[in-house]
Amino acid sequence: MQRLRDAGHRIRFVSNSTTTSRAQLAEQLSAMRIEVDEDELQTTGAVAARVLNGKRVLALTMPGILDDLQGLQLVGMNVDAVLVGGADEGEETGRIFSYLNLNRAFHELIAGADLYCLHKNRWWQTADGARLDAGAFVAGLEYAADIEATVLGKPSTPYFAAALEALDAEAGLTWMVGDDIENDVVGAQKHGMRTLLVRTGKFRPDEVERSRVQPDGIVSSIAQLPDWLEQNR
Repeated sequence: MQRLRDAGHRIRFVSNSTTTSRAQLAEQLSAMRIEVDEDELQTTGAVAARVLNGKRVLALTMPGILDDLQGLQLVGMNVDAVLVGGADEGEETGRIFSYLNLNRAFHELIAGADLYCLHKNRWWQTADGARLDAGAFVAGLEYAADIEATVLGKPSTPYFAAALEALDAEAGLTWMVGDDIENDVVGAQKHGMRTLLVRTGKFRPDEVERSRVQPDGIVSSIAQLPDWLEQNR
């Protein structure tokens, strides 16, 4: 990352994380000796706080992002919007996405509330392998209430547009680097950005082979990114 900064690249960390606040993410990166200003981090919770400002919201989200949702009216009934976040590795996920809570959300939706989700990921990667993510619950609510959710994070076009605006950058001159073929590569390319897939984290070679959209390049590690960019300008 320091090599990229030294080479004059402007950087923005665009995260779909829904388990920790923006401040906590900044602390985690700093602990990995990656210097990052909190303003360089773009998180779905912060976007939700802006989009849903002034609305009564039923939030099915992990407690870790509540700091980013400050200013919202978080209530349990008679809401304007239902907000669905992502899953966590702990037992909290089972309590948040319980039948009781999902049924409460369903009743609010058929009563006229709008459905929002921080992302619609089908699964996510952990040290123990793939885990079911909240996209399955979002799809279930969409089906039951005959409604379509507004996706606030990746791969939505507004999320990428916000990153480009913050960087004051043109889409065609900007690289999206990530490990998710669907949310990172497909989403960014729909917005006209160039893409680089990393063979770490969520990367699966079979998903790349099946995808109709291919990245502009693939690297084994983000450590290879500065050299790759130099060689593929």
